[in-house]
Amino acid sequence: MNPLRRHLGQLLTATLLTFALLTSVTSARADIFGYIDADGMGHFSTEKLDERYQLFMRGDGAFDSSQLTAKSGKPLDPAVRDSPLFRYLSQHPNLKKYEQLVNQAAQEFALDPALLKAVMAAESGFNPAAVSPKGAIGLMQIMPATAERYGLSGDKKKPIEQKLTDPRTNIRLGARYLRDLLKLYPTQQELVIASYNAGEGAVQKYKNQIPPYPETRNYVQLVRQFYQLYQPALAQSGSSGGAGLRRIQLVIPGRRSMPADIAPAPAASLIPPAAALPAATTPLIE
Repeated sequence: MNPLRRHLGQLLTATLLTFALLTSVTSARADIFGYIDADGMGHFSTEKLDERYQLFMRGDGAFDSSQLTAKSGKPLDPAVRDSPLFRYLSQHPNLKKYEQLVNQAAQEFALDPALLKAVMAAESGFNPAAVSPKGAIGLMQIMPATAERYGLSGDKKKPIEQKLTDPRTNIRLGARYLRDLLKLYPTQQELVIASYNAGEGAVQKYKNQIPPYPETRNYVQLVRQFYQLYQPALAQSGSSGGAGLRRIQLVIPGRRSMPADIAPAPAASLIPPAAALPAATTPLIE
């Protein structure tokens, strides 16, 4: 395929996903609750799990990122703008630290950087050392099996688990996986997000519908809300005032109810193995 045509095709796919996210974000969105504990860790959930959780964002309210700019005629609700939870998400030190890597991966794989940031926030809270109970690793919570599908392997010096803690490697793998999910569901953003959480095999199992797992359904709602927060105007509201905000914990109700045999990237997948995928513009691993 002509490189120009391929690039234009990638841009069109990314544009379609962005349009779908923006036009459908008001449907089936979840409220977000949260609190910051005594150790300075932020906790977020799509449900009020106990009395510590306070309402942060309403699911039925439209969030317009243009409200974050000085030129906006409709200022952001002060209750949201001035909340510690908002500062956690908008001014987290690692959000700025890894922004260049996010933007590079987004450009390489024709993704919206806001989508990468939203997934990263929901997956790891911007913690490159995060490891889930199921073994997902790093900023984008990549399973070793998923990494192997894309050509990453361990060696005597570094096992694959250690390589996945490298932010550049992890972000590019997550971005490449999202790009391929976008090819499967170019205008169905909920299925892209659900597939990233439960695996595209799980979405296929339920006839291209969001699987009936409480974790996945809440995860989709959470990521869509965060996507709104990370629209471009948010960058203009950042400041150095978040230097002390270091950790985020996202508690997704139903996380323990996921079937044990469902992984983020099951072997029975619609996405072809790495050898059949178009080569990345730069090597996966330096």
